[in-house]
Amino acid sequence: MGNGRVLALVSPRGSLDWLCLPRFDAPSVFARLLDEEHGGRFRVLRRGVELEGRLSYLQNTNVARVEFRDGDDVWELLDFAPRIPEGLGIHVPIEHVRLLRPIRGEPRLSVDFDPRPGYAAAPVELRESTRGLDVVSGHGPITLQTNLPVPYVLGKREFALTRPTWFSVRWNAAPDRRETAGVLRDLEVTIAGWRAWARSCALPSFAPSQVLRSALVLKLHTYHDTGAIIAATTTSVPESLGTQRTWDYRYCWLRDAAFVVEALRRLSHVAEGEQLLRFLRDLVEAGPLQPVYGIGGERDLEERLLPHLAGFAGNGHVRVGNAAAIQQQNDLMGEIVLCFDTMLSDPRVVIERPDVYWPALERLVEDALRVAREPDMSIWEFRTLMRRYTFSLALCAVAAQRGARLAERLGRHEHARRWARAGDELRAELLERGFNRELGFFTQGLDGVHPDASNLLLPSLGLIDARDPRFVSTLRAYEERLVEGGMMMRYRNDDDFGATTSTFTICSFWWAEALAMVGELDRARELFQQVVAHENPVGLFSEDVDPLTGRLLGNFPQAYTHVGLIHAATTIGELLDARDGQVRAWCCA
Repeated sequence: MGNGRVLALVSPRGSLDWLCLPRFDAPSVFARLLDEEHGGRFRVLRRGVELEGRLSYLQNTNVARVEFRDGDDVWELLDFAPRIPEGLGIHVPIEHVRLLRPIRGEPRLSVDFDPRPGYAAAPVELRESTRGLDVVSGHGPITLQTNLPVPYVLGKREFALTRPTWFSVRWNAAPDRRETAGVLRDLEVTIAGWRAWARSCALPSFAPSQVLRSALVLKLHTYHDTGAIIAATTTSVPESLGTQRTWDYRYCWLRDAAFVVEALRRLSHVAEGEQLLRFLRDLVEAGPLQPVYGIGGERDLEERLLPHLAGFAGNGHVRVGNAAAIQQQNDLMGEIVLCFDTMLSDPRVVIERPDVYWPALERLVEDALRVAREPDMSIWEFRTLMRRYTFSLALCAVAAQRGARLAERLGRHEHARRWARAGDELRAELLERGFNRELGFFTQGLDGVHPDASNLLLPSLGLIDARDPRFVSTLRAYEERLVEGGMMMRYRNDDDFGATTSTFTICSFWWAEALAMVGELDRARELFQQVVAHENPVGLFSEDVDPLTGRLLGNFPQAYTHVGLIHAATTIGELLDARDGQVRAWCCA
């Protein structure tokens, strides 16, 4: 849950297990997720122990609710970050609020407030003040305010829950003390604000509830101040247990952000795309482009290990920063040009001077043409395997083709002609060298032999018709070679860390969408439901699934996975409606 500046994870045990302040990519304050004992936590106890409650969202919001029952006593815990409409804008303080309310009986509870700022690496002192509790650690001004007596918090003393009891964890606390009426008002307005945002989603006829939850998840990953969109809430949840496959995803991958914007645009949310366009333009014009940035546009994301943390499920290898920032990834220009194309072409978006984007567009396309025939690290960010990848070439072709379309619209006719020719040449090379006739599928690298699920996007990118025999045979081959436990892997060949064992959830959504596009709608619908069965109890997805156990692995929640769900559901829904004749107003579902 969150509000655009705050992003947190709450467990069914009523424990706040992950929160970084004052930004998504800042050091953690609570990191129980990465170290059960020493990471830091904020939990509610019954007779000194945690109970398992029923976790849910308040309908059509990002407000979390856990309901607890013990004997005759029933109570609820609400977690939210205030999101207060103000005129045409939104007020989003750097604040996390926890609200306990009795439902039946008078349960006796206690709270364990155990912040460990700075990734649990610094000494911490809880100091009582006129505002509540100051968290003194050398890592910023963090304050806890509450209507519970402060000694009860410090001593973990039991109290009878007879009234709404609240706790506000805030960065740069307001000078005035919080009051119960204000907390309840903020909760009410936050609920109303999220529901207003949800009402403005244009949902598909197929899987609308899952699509709406995914849209709300994507909105949470959009940083309010800059429009940067992060890949996931967490760092270092491993792709596979017992491995070094742990990465920090709390940054803005340009590729992922462009896909998020398109998913939200298809649901009629274009404001996020407009803000990201401004962010992207600034990045493109500021200097050499890189795959990933900090959410404030920072370029230096030096990767380092935190060995003092035990890691998720004791896995170790906790990382912050990401070395992908210095990689060569030739596909990223294409994704940004795609974002420019769909946003600047959308009649709902009013851009009074679209020519201001020309310098950025020109640079993106020219950079794509310059590197199109050079090796890179691919969409999967291999660390040492530099070669020419089929998907990277595909996106360079897309950059030229879509760039030509935009150039024509902006009156740059010579650029349009030259880029269109270059795009045709790159597409021809892709179809000639990216497809292995002997094996019957598009390969990971040019003139290669390995399958790669990213090639399932080729029809969506407009590079090949989905019913082309080459794509159909690719789909069949991937179903034989990449599917494990009913889910699809990215690839099978060894990478820098050996053989990958987990399935990559977005690849299964790409598979479902591809089935729909080749006309196998019933199979697509069945596969979609099979993949959705792996969601957690509140409809969230991680990056990976263990094919043997079904356990969710990888960073969580993963924006890219929810993008895949939205695109697959929207495409399947549109094609089902067309097939079944449900394309008229008032048509029954």
